[in-house]
Amino acid sequence: MKVQVLALDGVFDTGLSSILDVLTTANELAMMLALDVPPFEVSVVGMRREVKTAQGFGVPVSAMPAPAGGDWLVVPAIGYKMPDLLVPALARPDVQDAAAALREARAGGINLAAACIGTFVLAESGLLDRERATTTWWLAPLFRQRYPSVRLEDGRMVVKSGALVTAGAALGHVDMALWLVRQASPELANLVARYLIVDSRPAQSAYVITDHLAHADPVVEKFERWARGRLSQGFSLDDAADAVGAGKRTLARRLQQVLGKTPLSYFQDLRVERAVHLLKTSDKSPDEIAGMVGYADGATLRTLLRRRLGRGVRDVRAHG
Repeated sequence: MKVQVLALDGVFDTGLSSILDVLTTANELAMMLALDVPPFEVSVVGMRREVKTAQGFGVPVSAMPAPAGGDWLVVPAIGYKMPDLLVPALARPDVQDAAAALREARAGGINLAAACIGTFVLAESGLLDRERATTTWWLAPLFRQRYPSVRLEDGRMVVKSGALVTAGAALGHVDMALWLVRQASPELANLVARYLIVDSRPAQSAYVITDHLAHADPVVEKFERWARGRLSQGFSLDDAADAVGAGKRTLARRLQQVLGKTPLSYFQDLRVERAVHLLKTSDKSPDEIAGMVGYADGATLRTLLRRRLGRGVRDVRAHG
C-alpha cells in the first residue's frame, strides 16, 4: 500500500511523526515476524519545496506524484489549535493549493485521510460535503459553522465515509494510522498497538471538556450552567428556555449550531460526564451514582456509558 503524507508548513510535529512511526513500526514487525503483509510505501510530500513543523524543524518533502487508484493521501494537522489562529491559516495559499490537490487526487481515484485539524484542510476542498466526518473535539463548533454541509460526528475517534477517513484530536493520528494498517492486516495492527502501548479509543467523547464547548455561545453557556444544577432531576425544555431567557426554538437552534445536539441530548451528556467523574473519584456503587445523575438504576447508566463512550463501569474506574 502506498501512503503519501501531505506535510503543510507548520505541520503538527506529533501528528506527522505519529503517522510515520506507526507505519514504520508496521513494516518492521511484518518483516521481523515474516508476516505475509506487503510493506507500506511511505513518502512525505508537500505543496512547497520547504516545509517546517510547528516547532520549527525542517521536513524533507517530495513533490506530490500523479495519483494512483488505491493509494492513500493522508493529511496530518497543522499546528494552529485555536480558532483565531486557525481561520487565517486556512486562507494561506499553500493550504488552498492543498485543497485543490486533494480534489485532483480524489478524482484520480486516490483515497484520502485526515486527522485532527487536518480535517479542516480536507473540508476546505469541499470533498467532505454531505459526508460523515470527525475532527478535533474542541474545534467542533467552528467546524460546524464553517462547513455546515458536513455530517459531523465529533464524538467518534475514526469515521470512514466512502473513500474518506477522518480522525479526532491530536493522538487521533495514531488511531488513523492504525486504521490504515488494519486494512492490510488486523493482526499486524494489533501487534503495532501493543508494541507502541496504544489503548483502544473507540470514541473521543470520553475526553471532551463539555463546558469548554459551551463557552462558544452565551445561550449555550447559560443552558450548561442551568443543566449542571439539576442533573438529578427531570429535564424540561420549557424550564430550560425560561432559565436562559430564550425561546425553545432559539435554544434548540443554538445548541445544534454549536454542539450538533438537542438540549436533551446535551443534558444527557452532562449526566454521563458527572457519572464518569463520580466513578473515578468515589467508591459509590453504580446504582448510587445513577440516582445522583437522574437515572433509575445502574443498568441504565451502564448502557449509556457503553453507547456514548464505548466503555463500561469497570473500564472507566480502571482508567481513573
